Amino acid sequence: MLRRQMLATLSAVGLGPVLGACAEEVEAQGVNALQAQSGAPALAGAVVGVDGIKLIEFAGVRRQGEQPRVGPAELWHLGSNTKAMTAALYGRLVDQGKARWQATLGELFEGVRLDPGFARQSVEALMGHRSGMLDASVMGPGYLINAHDDVRPPPVQRADLTARILGKPPGGKVGTFAYSNLGYVVLGSAIERITGRSWEEAITAELFTPLGMARAGFGAPLGANAWGHRPALIFAGPLKGVDPAGTSDNPVALGPAGRAHANLTDYARFLRLFLTDGGDVLTPATVKTLTTPLPGEDTPYALGWGIMTPPWAKGPVLGHEGSNTMWHAVAIVSPAHRLAFVGVANGPRGATRSAARKFAVQLRKRFIPD
Repeated sequence: MLRRQMLATLSAVGLGPVLGACAEEVEAQGVNALQAQSGAPALAGAVVGVDGIKLIEFAGVRRQGEQPRVGPAELWHLGSNTKAMTAALYGRLVDQGKARWQATLGELFEGVRLDPGFARQSVEALMGHRSGMLDASVMGPGYLINAHDDVRPPPVQRADLTARILGKPPGGKVGTFAYSNLGYVVLGSAIERITGRSWEEAITAELFTPLGMARAGFGAPLGANAWGHRPALIFAGPLKGVDPAGTSDNPVALGPAGRAHANLTDYARFLRLFLTDGGDVLTPATVKTLTTPLPGEDTPYALGWGIMTPPWAKGPVLGHEGSNTMWHAVAIVSPAHRLAFVGVANGPRGATRSAARKFAVQLRKRFIPD
């Protein structure tokens, strides 16, 4: 029963099949075969060790029906895998004495009118999706259209969105897992209040720069890189490349929840934090906090990471998937094996998601057999 509950929860972020259930479905195909079979314009993956990249493989093209082909330095949109980065940024501020664990939203947003149901919630509840916050409370059908037209500075947009969210009672049951992008928007706004900088500036200064993630950035990657894709029709038809200079990503306000991009080498530098007890960027105590699931039977989710112990693992495994519906990214981190695995693709959900999942699992099986 508990395993079914865990898998049901993980399915909300796409983790169950990645960390356990679909391993037996993966054939020894390789990146070229998986890319061709899936129909994704491009597919890539990496194996990460304590010293960095151990392997990168890639196949396909930057834009469907056109050249050139993708390469090892390609930038990939990480979607909701950004959440683990935002949580790590908060942990970095804790290590610096600028923030603290167990801070309440009332403390973090002093001077903002908060509903009592949110004021007592901890910052960990936000990061673990247990604050009762529901995306549907604000992100209605017209939200994305209006948000894309908002030209105010990102911190102003996030502060406004945070006030609207926290000024109403929680829409969900407090303490029960409910995956929420808005929770990380609120966390980003808290970080902006703590640092006096935008989330983009803060995460660049406190995480990307110390880790040497020189090409990490925000939004759909510009320049000579792979494009995201979506069906030519609303739900069907051939895939169509989406110009990154246009409306090709989530609104900027959602940055802390899902707008980071990086190449596989730079993303590996972030994942190594969880293979090296934080390296020189986070303390071991903070890494432990970030990777410890919140209490409760149905809690296979820590702070920005889903947690499971699949049959092949020697201990807890971290996992997450991210997508803005035009890209897909999968990360599997096994601290006990000191290895991490990544699968990325530049297409919409469905076959593309399956390809990224399968390739991440295939890479895992090469290094850690079932």
